[in-house]
Amino acid sequence: MANVPEIFGSQVFNDSVMKNKLPKEIYKSLKKTIEKGEDLDIGLANVVAAAMKDWALEQGATHYTHWFQPLTGVTAEKHDSFISPTDNGTVIMEFSGKELIKGEPDASSFPSGGLRATFEARGYTAWDPTSPAFVKDGTLYIPTVFCSYGGQTLDTKTPLLRSMEELNREALRILRLFGDRTTNSVSTTVGPEQEYFLIDKELYFKRKDLLFTGRTLFGAPAPKGQEMDDHYFGTIKPRVAAFMRDLDESLWKLGVLAKTKHNEVAPAQHELAPIFSTTNVAVDGNHLTMEMMRRIADEHGMICLLHEKPFAGVNGSGKHNNWSLSTDTGRNLLDPGKTPAENAQFLLFLAAVIVAVDEYQGLLRVSVASAGNDHRLGANEAPPAIISIFLGDELTAILRDVESGANHRDTPVSAMELGVHVLPSFPKDNTDRNRTSPFAFTGNKFEFRMLGSAQNIAQPNTVLNTAVADVLAGFANRLEGAENVLAEARELVREAMRDHKRIIFNGNGYSEEWTQEAARRGLLNLSSTVACLPQMLERKNIDLFVRHGIYTEREIESRYEISLENYVKTINVEALTALDMLSRDILPAVSAYIDDLGDATKYEKAVRAELIELCDRIYENAKALESVTAEGRTIADPLAQATFYHDRVTTALLSVRQAVDLAETKMPTDYWPMPTYTDLLFRV
Repeated sequence: MANVPEIFGSQVFNDSVMKNKLPKEIYKSLKKTIEKGEDLDIGLANVVAAAMKDWALEQGATHYTHWFQPLTGVTAEKHDSFISPTDNGTVIMEFSGKELIKGEPDASSFPSGGLRATFEARGYTAWDPTSPAFVKDGTLYIPTVFCSYGGQTLDTKTPLLRSMEELNREALRILRLFGDRTTNSVSTTVGPEQEYFLIDKELYFKRKDLLFTGRTLFGAPAPKGQEMDDHYFGTIKPRVAAFMRDLDESLWKLGVLAKTKHNEVAPAQHELAPIFSTTNVAVDGNHLTMEMMRRIADEHGMICLLHEKPFAGVNGSGKHNNWSLSTDTGRNLLDPGKTPAENAQFLLFLAAVIVAVDEYQGLLRVSVASAGNDHRLGANEAPPAIISIFLGDELTAILRDVESGANHRDTPVSAMELGVHVLPSFPKDNTDRNRTSPFAFTGNKFEFRMLGSAQNIAQPNTVLNTAVADVLAGFANRLEGAENVLAEARELVREAMRDHKRIIFNGNGYSEEWTQEAARRGLLNLSSTVACLPQMLERKNIDLFVRHGIYTEREIESRYEISLENYVKTINVEALTALDMLSRDILPAVSAYIDDLGDATKYEKAVRAELIELCDRIYENAKALESVTAEGRTIADPLAQATFYHDRVTTALLSVRQAVDLAETKMPTDYWPMPTYTDLLFRV
């Protein structure tokens, strides 16, 4: 068994390593760069690069790479060795400050949404010193940002870092107005809970749909699914437990704060939750988590599925984004304290989040939009597509009293009595949890529950940070001109509740009554990716990002175009994969069984007649799918094309699936050309 404190961060060029490897003055200068954003000169960079290289060589590294996050949803890397030739035909290992600070990958093949022509190939990566470098597989990984030759952002990390700086600046303005002179920085912290499925590797490679799309395009339900609720938090199977042990150890070595692991609701579904860390570090850690899940699953003869809905009829996978605000002095600005009614500073920050989520609900919905996530949102396994905030009865009552001017009496904390004398009593939380809420306050943080399992968490956190920073800026402007800061703060909270209480909902988000009520309140109900993407081009949303220097207007337009293109490509690949499976596997299998059936018994006659009808239906639906997919590819306008794929191609996919899944239930398993849901969900 590994000694966890000994191995934790052993492959990371973290603060402890820097303090040990760098000269004292260099270390202090680098810390100022990391903590205060001070410029990094080339002389300092050379010393840091030499120390980083020496440490990496000790870890067995031979190469380095600038590790970045292009607009593909995954990470990218180009590896260069440390070797440098000498005059006598040998080599030495070198790494300069220039190589640390800047890289130059070819940018022409990454998505740019029309920002660049194909022939404009030059792109730059630049070191992000706030996220520590690490060694993996004999390579020193250096977290970086990615931009074009003309300075346009081509990644997800640059906007995230900008949003963090904006929120830091505006939050500090508020703290200074409340007399805080000791806090030097405010950072957003995130703990992304990661859901995933594990299936047998041998079975995976027998399913073209899983191989090419990450989800099953066909598959009849197994006789048993999740209806018994026995898998959730159930005993972890030995094979899965061994995977989880190796995953924990690998992540700990890379400095990822893996904390909680358990079985999830669906068969073969599991979850890993980390401890909170600074948002950009959490983003990098989540990318590493997803990568290591796939790799270690493979080593254990399994495949890790991160698609939002790999199996119909059972829960899909999400990623709960636990978001909070912390100071460098260790305070959580979203902690109500013992008397939240009297905690004006907490209520002001809470009000800022309420206003931000209401004002920019469309952008938040866009930030979690994808073809895969469309299968989850609104189902009874994930929050609805309507954005709302859960606060609980106590906080909601406090805010209502502020709005009305009434004096609020805090509800005393009661003890939870379990009725068994030998069991200890413990304080009862003042509110229950609401799993149907897209954006729920859970004690000292907000849990943004709408993210898809495969998603890069940078985008939703960029939107959330920027929106809250914008509201805090408006609050600070008001407070700085006020004669009485506390009185003005209370007025701001009152106005926030008066004008934005429509976004607060503590009830059942799955109910039809809520859908109707949300419409009466004027909340957006953007049920699909295609429905919500135009929100990106709403004037107020563009102005938000431009005002805070997160994106230029052209960069926003480019991301809109990339999102539409990705949606179309995803559905197109699914359609082509389905057509391949239908023509090469499914129709031949059904036809073969029909041919082998006799007509001596009523059973044979009945099944044969049913399968002949189904086979004809499958064929006709397959031809319809082929036709609409071909038609969709001819549409030039990006939004019109995405809308066509949503309305016509996905509908055609569903129609052919229904016939195929019914045929599967009529056929012996040895005739069916691929592993079934029973095989996939219950064989690990």
